[in-house]
Amino acid sequence: MIAGNALPVQAACRVLGVSESGFHAWRSRAPSPRSIRHAWLTDIIRHVHIDSRGSYGTRRVHAELTLGHGISVGHNAVEMLMRRARVQDICGRPRFRRVPNVATAADLVERQFQREDSDRLWVTDITEHPTREGKVYCCVVLDVFSRRVVGWSIDSSPTAALVTDALGMAINQRSPIEATVIHSDQSTQPKFTSWAFTRRAIDSGLLPSMGSVGDCFDNAVIESFGSAPGSVDS
Repeated sequence: MIAGNALPVQAACRVLGVSESGFHAWRSRAPSPRSIRHAWLTDIIRHVHIDSRGSYGTRRVHAELTLGHGISVGHNAVEMLMRRARVQDICGRPRFRRVPNVATAADLVERQFQREDSDRLWVTDITEHPTREGKVYCCVVLDVFSRRVVGWSIDSSPTAALVTDALGMAINQRSPIEATVIHSDQSTQPKFTSWAFTRRAIDSGLLPSMGSVGDCFDNAVIESFGSAPGSVDS
């Protein structure tokens, strides 16, 4: 940069304490795989940001890269590349918090769990299971009509990826119709209110639904299924 401002290379190297041969070798060296990947990711990040009309921040860009494009990249790397490229959402970091115990989707079921055909209504929930190595969490997607498990996922922590993976399995196995409702509980499992889960459901034509706060009867089918031993069917 100093040499680019018309300062002699010899003087610039002397000021920075580097050799002239090292400087010329650096200029002629091919880009490293890391820098090439960063340039590639930055280009994709810019396109994702433009497609969102400038509304996506780091979390949504990361979710789009990992879930939408299938790219393995960490959240910190996305944040670093967006900062270097000066890419940020229109409003910046939100200065508010979501009001707790307020559903992000309407209750489309209203405890009416009877359906006349498969893949009309799915219900989902997370259960916690103790093991010798520690706790594991299982997310199950259940078809209300057949009472069959159409999707499931197991992980060591109740993350958004856990519920999104279970929903993804159900979608891939069953190819649901546009009117399929995916019903969940939002009081104790905030992962069902995550952007990744909601986006995956909507993009697949599903209708997200949530029961009221602290009422097990609003998702009684999956609640009773989770409490029954040996009830998993495939």
